[in-house]
Amino acid sequence: MTFIVTVPLRDSERPWLCAFPTNIHNTPISSGHLKGVMATPQLSTTTKKRNKSSANGVSSSEKGKLGQWGRAWEVDWFSLVSVILLLCLAPFIVFYFVMACDQYQCSVTAPVLDLYSGKSTLIDIWNRAPSFRWSAAKIYAIWVSFQIVLYMCVPDVCHKFLPGYVGGVQDGAHTPAGIVNKYEINGLQSWIITHILWFANAYYFKWFSPTIIFDNWIPLLWCTNILGYAVSTFAFVKAYLFPTNKKDCKFTGNFFYDYMMGIEFNPRIGKWFDFKLFFNGRPGIIAWTLINLSYAAKQQELYGQVTNSMILVNVLQAIYVLDFFWNEAWYLKTIDICHDHFGWYLGWGDCVWLPFLYTLQGLYLVYHPVQLSTANSVGVLFLGLVGYYVFRMTNHQKDLFRRTDGNCIIWGKRPAYIPCSYNSVDGSRHQSKLMISGFWGVARHFNYTGDLTGSLSYCLACGFGHLLPYFYIIYMTILLVHRCIRDEHRCSSKYGKDWKRYTDSVPYRLLPGIF
Repeated sequence: MTFIVTVPLRDSERPWLCAFPTNIHNTPISSGHLKGVMATPQLSTTTKKRNKSSANGVSSSEKGKLGQWGRAWEVDWFSLVSVILLLCLAPFIVFYFVMACDQYQCSVTAPVLDLYSGKSTLIDIWNRAPSFRWSAAKIYAIWVSFQIVLYMCVPDVCHKFLPGYVGGVQDGAHTPAGIVNKYEINGLQSWIITHILWFANAYYFKWFSPTIIFDNWIPLLWCTNILGYAVSTFAFVKAYLFPTNKKDCKFTGNFFYDYMMGIEFNPRIGKWFDFKLFFNGRPGIIAWTLINLSYAAKQQELYGQVTNSMILVNVLQAIYVLDFFWNEAWYLKTIDICHDHFGWYLGWGDCVWLPFLYTLQGLYLVYHPVQLSTANSVGVLFLGLVGYYVFRMTNHQKDLFRRTDGNCIIWGKRPAYIPCSYNSVDGSRHQSKLMISGFWGVARHFNYTGDLTGSLSYCLACGFGHLLPYFYIIYMTILLVHRCIRDEHRCSSKYGKDWKRYTDSVPYRLLPGIF
C-alpha cells in the first residue's frame, strides 16, 4: 500500500494519505464525471458491531465489499513502516523548510551542507529556532475559537443574495452506515467576515500589526502542532469510547495505522460540529490568504514596497481559496468527505502541513523579494488563470453532465458517454454513465492538469533563485498522480469491463500523448 499525504484542496483533494498532505484538493469519489456517483456509499446495513481487534467482527467477504469505501481493513508491513516513518518525520520536514528560511535565507541545501561540513549540528539549528511563546498561543487560541464561532453560530446568508452560490444547510453523501449527515455550509461567509475584520484592523482599528502572523511564525508552528496532535488523539480515543456512529468505524487493530489514517468516518460533537469539514476547510484554508497578506505587509515594512511577484502569489492563491469556499457544498461529494477517515493525516495535516507548506512562496518572497518584468508577470498571471479556467470548466462540465443526465450541450454538441453498471453491497444493480466529451475526452483527469498548471504559476512567480518555492509543484504532482492511480483502481473494481471500454476511449490520465 502506498501513502500520499492529501489535504483539502480544491480537487486534489488540498488533505493526507502519506508517501510524500487539504485543501484541500478535493476529488470526486469516482473519476469525477459520473452520473449517480454517490450511489455506491450506501453500504450500511450488513455491517456488524466490530471487535476492535484485527478481525473487527467482519468476514473476509464483507471486507472485500466494504473495501470500496474508506481506507484499508488490514495493514501490511510496508504500510506499517511507511506510517511510522511519516508520523516521526513529517513534523521535522515542516520544521526543516521553516528553519531553512529563518536561518539559511530559504536555501534547502545549506543546512545539509552545514551539517555535513560540521559547521552546525542539529542541536545548533534547534537551539537557534524561536521557542514556544504564550503570546503566540493566545493568538492561535483566539484564531481557532473565532473560526469555531463563525462555523457554529453564524448561519449562512450569502446564498440568499449571491446568484449561483449554494450555502446554508446541505446534505452530505450517504455514509457506509447509510447515514446522511447535514452540514452548515458557511465557509465563504466566514472567509468574508474574517477578511473584512482583517482589513478594518489594518486600516482603521490597528489592534495589531498586519505582520503579526509572520512575526510569530515559528512560535505559531509549535501551537499548530499542539492542536494537530491534540485533535488527532481526541478523535482516536473518541472512536473507541464514544464514536458518533459505530458502523462508520474501521479498526485494523494496529495502533499506528489507525492513529494516522483514522477510525471514525465522520466524528462529530453534537449535531453540527463535524471534525472533518471544520479542520479541512476552516482554520487552515481561511488562514492561507491571511498568511499571504501578512507576508505582503512584511515586504512593505522591510523594503518599502510590495513586489509584483508577491501580488501575483496573493491573487492567484486567493482565487484558489475562494474557489474552494464557493464550491464548499460540492466538497461534500469529494474523496475527503466520502472516503477518508478522520485521523492524524487530516487533523495534523490541516493544522500544520497546509498553512506552513502551502504558503512557502510568500514566505520565500519575504526573504528574497522578486520584481518580475512586465512580460514575465503577465505570463505568470496568464498561466495561473488558464490553469484555473481549465480546472473550473472541467469540473463544470462534469457537474452539468451529471445534473442533466447527459441532456446538455458541451463544446457545441450533445456529450458522448459510455453506459456502465455496477453492483452495490445489497446486490442491487445500478446504471451510470462515463462522459467522453469536452475536457473529459481529452484526459481522464484533466481537472488535475488545470490544477497543476495553476500550482506551477505560483512557483514561477518566485523566479529561479532557489528550489524551495518549487516544493509545491513537486508535491502536488506526486499527490495528484497518486490520486489518479488510486481513483482509477477504485473505478476499475467498481465498473469492471465498462471501465476498460472507457480507458480505451480516453487513453491518457493527465497529459494527452504523454501520461
